[in-house]
Amino acid sequence: MEESQRGNDKGKSKVSGGYKLWTLEESNELLQLMVDAANRGWRDSNGMLSKQTVEKKILPALNAKLGCERNHSQYLSRLKWFKQRYNIFSELMRHSSGFGWDPITKKFTASDEVWKDYIKVSFYFRKYII
Repeated sequence: MEESQRGNDKGKSKVSGGYKLWTLEESNELLQLMVDAANRGWRDSNGMLSKQTVEKKILPALNAKLGCERNHSQYLSRLKWFKQRYNIFSELMRHSSGFGWDPITKKFTASDEVWKDYIKVSFYFRKYII
């Protein structure tokens, strides 16, 4: 997966296989706009932001601020990506003893032994270990 697809590229959006990949800046701004929308009470009764709200309020603000051209389909793709990451990391915190979170470095913490044991059963987290 390209670095920018993971939200780690600070540069301009890249096109890969016909898809425009999200930059870190775009992802962060989208998250901020979604939080702002939720704080303003723009969520539906099911807790989600409606397509109309996204198309009329969130995406125009994102596109104007960053000079990009994101659409609702791309928003849904990034929302799915956010949810997947949230579920993976919240699972790590909920069910894995020995792990913690350092709010200063914004990284998971654990002893080397805990990481070694965890990596034996979860290949996904290998790329997050330095």
